[in-house]
Amino acid sequence: MRQQFRRIAAAWPVDPFRTVQLKTFFESLAEHPNLTPQAVSAANALQNNEFQKKFAVSDRTLRPASMPHHYERLVEGFEKSAKGIGRPWWKIFFRIW
Repeated sequence: MRQQFRRIAAAWPVDPFRTVQLKTFFESLAEHPNLTPQAVSAANALQNNEFQKKFAVSDRTLRPASMPHHYERLVEGFEKSAKGIGRPWWKIFFRIW
């Protein structure tokens, strides 16, 4: 059980926007004396995106009629921010994407 939890922790990606990493939390949780099979299966479900598959978000929700590109731009902004790429001041000022 501990081995399986360590494997899940080792495969967990690093989030550049968080100071406390879930990977570090899982590594310390693997050493906890009261580690349960439910905790291992929950971490495994998170890693395999089982909840995203079970509770899928519709395209209508992801592309609202009022702002159809909002979430695409949000993800693009996060990706560029993680790479250290910022928007020019004039795009921010004139609200241009």
